[in-house]
Amino acid sequence: MTEPISPQKAPYQVRVEAGRNYFWCACGRSKKQPICDGSHSGTGMTPVIYEASESKDVWFCGCKRTGNKPLCDGTHSKV
Repeated sequence: MTEPISPQKAPYQVRVEAGRNYFWCACGRSKKQPICDGSHSGTGMTPVIYEASESKDVWFCGCKRTGNKPLCDGTHSKV
């Protein structure tokens, strides 16, 4: 698999906590979007680690084609 699946064409709003790591699903197969659940096994793709430096809301990419992985950069409006 070379191209990710797009589970939705909008970002996911997630409240992150300072000091925690989040594993963003890069393949689009996770049932716990936008967080990885291991479904990428065998795809050749791996999750992207997001290290939260502060507690806040972030927008994780839902189309899986952002140029700013794992955060949304608006690419979904062009897909």
